[in-house]
Amino acid sequence: MNLLLDTHIALWYLNGDAKLSEQAKTYIDDWENDVYFSVASLWEDEDCIFMSQRI
Repeated sequence: MNLLLDTHIALWYLNGDAKLSEQAKTYIDDWENDVYFSVASLWEDEDCIFMSQRI
């Protein structure tokens, strides 16, 4: 299965956040699945960091 993770899901997964369901973790961890994320996620993350530093 192909999985396209949005910014929040990718960050929750990488940080071990409890907001991510066990089923989602299982799909992401499954080596049979191809996991992708959009380069827009990198821009969103950078933009959030930049904005938080300006406040």
